[in-house]
Amino acid sequence: MPGMKLTTSRSGAEIGFTWPIRVYYEDTDAGGIVFYANYLKYFERARTEWLRACGVDQSRLAGEDGVVFVVRSTALDYHAPARLDDEVTIASRIERIGRASVDFMQEAWRDDVLLATGQIRVGCVDRAALKPAAIPAPVLAALRRGPSGNPSNVSTASA
Repeated sequence: MPGMKLTTSRSGAEIGFTWPIRVYYEDTDAGGIVFYANYLKYFERARTEWLRACGVDQSRLAGEDGVVFVVRSTALDYHAPARLDDEVTIASRIERIGRASVDFMQEAWRDDVLLATGQIRVGCVDRAALKPAAIPAPVLAALRRGPSGNPSNVSTASA
């Protein structure tokens, strides 16, 4: 998309990723614009696809490693409305990777119009105990590598 860029871009930031979303009738409120909470769903879908593009299979991660990613916190700002049938592009970038958490910066764009921005922190937790857990090393490597054509799913289970 010409003109689209992460407005908070900083040198040294992790690899970015974009994912298209179409606005459906069910996404809109009585005023005909995207209901504000749906941006959280759009951002979630884009993060999931970003992880998939990095080669991280979340089902395998949960089943084989016993860890899952959960949202720890969000902060969203709304800049312009999206409407029915708009094609929105979600741009995602990792801002910080910690031992057990990842901070994402995400933006929703319609062409060159910034619609919404979000800062989302996801934490890695033990699936059974729901307590913080270290992000498995192969997953960390995949996150750092980014969605650069990783040909296989990341699994950290011992052979």
